[in-house]
Amino acid sequence: MSTVGVVGLGNMGRGMALSLQREGWQVLGTDASAATRRQLADEGVPVCDSVAQITDQSDTVVLSLPTAAIVEQVVTGPGGLLASGRKGLLVIDCSTSHPDTTRRVAQRLADAGMSMIDAPVSGGPKGAVTGQLTMVIGGAEVDLVRAMPILEAMSAKRVHIGDVGAGNVAKIANNLMCAAHLLVAGEVARLANKAGVSTDKLLEGINAGSGRSGVTQVNYPAWIMNGAFDSGFTMKLMRKDVNLGAELMEQHGLTLPLMQAVADLWRLSADTIGDDEDFNRIVELGQRETTSRTHS
Repeated sequence: MSTVGVVGLGNMGRGMALSLQREGWQVLGTDASAATRRQLADEGVPVCDSVAQITDQSDTVVLSLPTAAIVEQVVTGPGGLLASGRKGLLVIDCSTSHPDTTRRVAQRLADAGMSMIDAPVSGGPKGAVTGQLTMVIGGAEVDLVRAMPILEAMSAKRVHIGDVGAGNVAKIANNLMCAAHLLVAGEVARLANKAGVSTDKLLEGINAGSGRSGVTQVNYPAWIMNGAFDSGFTMKLMRKDVNLGAELMEQHGLTLPLMQAVADLWRLSADTIGDDEDFNRIVELGQRETTSRTHS
């Protein structure tokens, strides 16, 4: 099999690289952090120091990066994919990014004879390392067919949403809903507790009825009720994704009162819940004293 390059070896990219290798792909990884590169090398995945070294040996490059700005820098900046990649390179961007950035970067790559699809993921670090991610995908059918064996090695579910950028629209919508569900579930649980109903029995009832959601079925038992709060996804990252949703609302001139309230609450939560804390901690909003912000 040809070599797949993975750029960005954080919580998600590390798991993707390991899943690809486990499924028989030759994998080469890189990350801006030397310590992160060393960690993956210690786990048996070859790493290199630069994007140019990745493109020198890879026909397909998977991106797993924290922001749209970093995605654009890795593609179009000095030493990036445009500067070092060969014609025919396929870029699979698994970051949650701004759709306009995705489309702009994809066009730059297309002009240089390369291709890109956006395939943002859900499932967290556990899903990445076990190959059980869910992907919502934007891109041309011909590029999706070419990418599919690699996508199948990293994910359990894949939904082709539409053209390039559509995957990120769907992912932003998904995360807005998750952000809203966490806020509502946290408030409902406190209401029920005050009224004499335990959270575990409340969730048993809700999950048997029409109010259930991924938050009540997955987040609460996996990370909240047991006090673990170790999903691997931070408040900072979720605030970034919610802000992407707010930017889309403004860009398209939409008045969406509930979504605006969700965006406002997540932004204000920075006063009491630090950036490095688990994103599920938002269920505690309103229960803490104001503290100084913690930045990662």
